[in-house]
This record gives sequence, structure tokens and C-alpha cells, in this order.
Amino acid sequence: MRSVPPRPTEPIRAMWDTARGPEPLQPGAILLSWKPGRDGGMDVTARLGLAATTVVLATWPSLNGDWTPIVHPTLYEVTGLHAALTVATDALHLANHLAAS
Repeated sequence: MRSVPPRPTEPIRAMWDTARGPEPLQPGAILLSWKPGRDGGMDVTARLGLAATTVVLATWPSLNGDWTPIVHPTLYEVTGLHAALTVATDALHLANHLAAS
């Protein structure tokens, strides 16, 4: 995933990936994986790609039915925070470059 819709009622657009393992993810990419859980629900895990590693962002056990409204707030906030940190990092690199010139 590279984007999350602004409204939780909209579907989360995802691209299927047949990779065997969750790593490595590109920085800012979110990988959703799910497997059957207890009580007939799905155990959903979100992983976030960072510059040096991939981290577990969240785990939602035993979700039933349409789980988009449940995972949406976390995914939406994290994509926004990652975008803000990317802009801040780029600005810092530019400021350091200009100061060195």
C-alpha cells in the first residue's frame, strides 16, 4: 500500500504481492497480511517499511467481516506521519546543504 483513502468508508486500495516474506519493504510502504484466526475471524498484521528495516505497525486479532473501518485510522495516521517526516528530512538535508555552500 502506498496510500489510504481519507474516509474510512472508502475501500483501502491494495496491490497483491506474492512475496514469501514481509521484508524488505520500501520506506513508507505498508504491507497488510492476514491469516485465519480464532473464532472464524482474520488476524490482520500491518508492517511499515522504514529506511533501514521493516517494523510491525499493528496487529488486529480475530477481525470479522469488512475490517477496513477498523484498520483505516491507524493506516491513515501512519501514512500521514511518514509523509510529514519525509518532507522534514528533505528540508533538513537541503538546509544542511545550503549551510555548507
